Amino acid sequence: MKQGIFEIVKNEALTDCVYRMVLQGDTSAITAPGQFVNIKLEGLYLRRPISVCNVEGDQLTIIYKVVGKGTAQMAAMKSGKLDILTGLGNGYDLRLSGDKPVLLGGGVGVPPMYMLCKKLLEQGKAVQVILGFNTKSEVFYEEEFKALGASVTVTTVDGSYGMKGFVTNALETMDYSYFYTCGPEPMLKAIYKASNTSGQMSFEKRMGCGFGACMGCSCKTITGYKRICKEGPVMQKEEILWED
Repeated sequence: MKQGIFEIVKNEALTDCVYRMVLQGDTSAITAPGQFVNIKLEGLYLRRPISVCNVEGDQLTIIYKVVGKGTAQMAAMKSGKLDILTGLGNGYDLRLSGDKPVLLGGGVGVPPMYMLCKKLLEQGKAVQVILGFNTKSEVFYEEEFKALGASVTVTTVDGSYGMKGFVTNALETMDYSYFYTCGPEPMLKAIYKASNTSGQMSFEKRMGCGFGACMGCSCKTITGYKRICKEGPVMQKEEILWED
């Protein structure tokens, strides 16, 4: 973990409520796709955890959805500096992917899939990407994944764009060696049941400190309780115990 001051380079809307922010600063603590950063915002006590979308040199890209006071404050920023903790959480393990990994992102679970996709393609893997949304107006980053060279399938629940249904409907049509995913917990649970290989899941959870001190984001696994911010957010499929 490293604390640093980042300069806002760009902050733009991708959809009505999803924004992309590009920041410049010391990115050296970010060592794996799937890690997250924790952003301090003026007037707010708790930092806001946001997944890393991409790192290019000293530039950090994050994508966030406006869901409350903190993210609304971020969306209004056109310039300035932010105090950010970087290199938080454990990321995805690329060594387990096999030759044909599939990446499944749902909503704001899409951003961490981008850096992961880029890294797997650099290793020569045949990457398939499934992006899931509720409706056409929510779709973002389809073209960015295609530009990397991945095979991309978009699903929408209402069928207004791409394949009608959920990411699991697309998953059932694919031949894959391993899966990686990030998204809301109901989606992760559905993938857990539908997948026929091992895989890694990144969990979204409300956090207090973001680095393991407060124990506020613990979840139950086969080896006991683990902190989403410290031992997670990425966990192996086989270690997860789902609560009914």
